[in-house]
Amino acid sequence: MSAQTAVAPAFIEASQVEPEFKVQECLGTALVVDDNPDITDLLAAVLRHAGYTVASAHSAPEALTMAVARHFDVVVSDIGMPGMTGHELARALRAMPEYRSIPMVAVTGFDLYDDRDRSAAAGFSAHLSKPIDPLALTQAIRGIRH
Repeated sequence: MSAQTAVAPAFIEASQVEPEFKVQECLGTALVVDDNPDITDLLAAVLRHAGYTVASAHSAPEALTMAVARHFDVVVSDIGMPGMTGHELARALRAMPEYRSIPMVAVTGFDLYDDRDRSAAAGFSAHLSKPIDPLALTQAIRGIRH
């Protein structure tokens, strides 16, 4: 190996990497609901990268108020939140005509034998367990929407 041979850096800053694709158009609006601000921010970043305009709420009642004031094309919600659960939020949204058929994804730490069934019964289209794989989230939404 000659002294002139370039050696790859140990790591590359994210700002140095070109994205594999650029979103040409907005895919719609998404509402992210989680009582943990770090998780809310992470999920919002994943959805923005996928091409959604994102609004965030840190409680189910806040999300419900936002959903009444503005229509969202996708809802991603935690289940275990104080005051009002994600299941209660899903049922309330599904009772509204404009939310009867939109994709709703449960993103939760609850993954016991019947948690997926309870999410489906509440109106969620998909149930993903934390920690979330960003690709699994975007694929789940894409699969529901098509």
